[in-house]
Amino acid sequence: MLIRVDPASETPIFAQVAASVRADAAAGRLRSGDRLPSARDVAASLGVNLHTVLRAYQLLRDEGLVDMRRGRGAVATDAVEPLAQLHHDIEALVARARALALSPDALAALVKEMYR
Repeated sequence: MLIRVDPASETPIFAQVAASVRADAAAGRLRSGDRLPSARDVAASLGVNLHTVLRAYQLLRDEGLVDMRRGRGAVATDAVEPLAQLHHDIEALVARARALALSPDALAALVKEMYR
């Protein structure tokens, strides 16, 4: 698993780390039972504070995507499987939005509104 962040982005690093893990789950690169890299390893490789990565992992835990246990680390839960099932639908939606010149923020707002 390769966690990617953009230091120049306005999005907080912890949110980018969580989004990168979610993207791997949606693409099928992260499956239920897979271990995430240790927070220490991720922090060292990205050159960020350990607590930044832990905050991302806690966010993923709160979303139900990972289970965190002392001595075992962060492990993907069964909740990552539906993300992979939605991957092709999301790709199609994004492609259609791009074709219509819809901004990512506008698309996200529409999705959030429809989800309610």
